[in-house]
Formats: sequence, C-alpha cells, structure tokens
Amino acid sequence: MSTKKEQIDQLITYIIQGIEDVKGNEIEIIDLRDLENTVCDYFIVCSGNSNTQVDAIESSVRKVVSKALQDKPWHVEGLENSEWVLMDYVDVVVHIFQKQIREYYDIESLWGDAKITSIESNY
Repeated sequence: MSTKKEQIDQLITYIIQGIEDVKGNEIEIIDLRDLENTVCDYFIVCSGNSNTQVDAIESSVRKVVSKALQDKPWHVEGLENSEWVLMDYVDVVVHIFQKQIREYYDIESLWGDAKITSIESNY
C-alpha cells in the first residue's frame, strides 16, 4: 500500500506527462503544503497557445492519469471557452491557461509564499 505522498507524487508525474505529451509549456508546480488555509496540496500550472491546445492538454491529462492510476478529476471547469481550464484532483489542482490569460491572472504571484518548481520541457 503506497502512502498518500507517494500517491500524490505519482499523480503529479502523470499530470506532467499528460501536459508534455501535447507540448503544453511553462509548467510549474506550486507547493501549497506549508501555507495555511489552502484548498489542496499542489497547483500545477501550464500554458497552451490556443483553445485547441488547452483542450488537448486537458484531454491528455485526463487520459494519462486515468490509464495509469484509474483516477479521474473530481471536477473540471472552463471547457466552455478553454481560456483557463481547471482540473480538480482534490490534492492536486491543474490550471491550464492560454498564455495571455495566465499573464493577466498571474496566480503564481498570488501564491508567492509557496515553493514553485519550474519543469523544463524536452522540446
């Protein structure tokens, strides 16, 4: 039986794989565990270049996580216009932005006290 931390680490690994499979970019992991009153343990934030790519990232993350872990998001928002899609996996929340929307909301700076890890893309 794996621990909760191991399960979350696996989930993060597969989410990032799903993002990278369709060339999502500017991937960052925001660790919220040391902050008070947070809704989850981690945010994973990434960017897509268009509505189509944002949709593709969401679909890829859903498929990769489902296949690997037999898990699905508890809730998904934003598919109507695909400018900012939120995928809630309870302990991990994925934010998929179009670049200009990400710059506008700048959620990384809202969580400035959190540890932020940037993932280098292999493409």
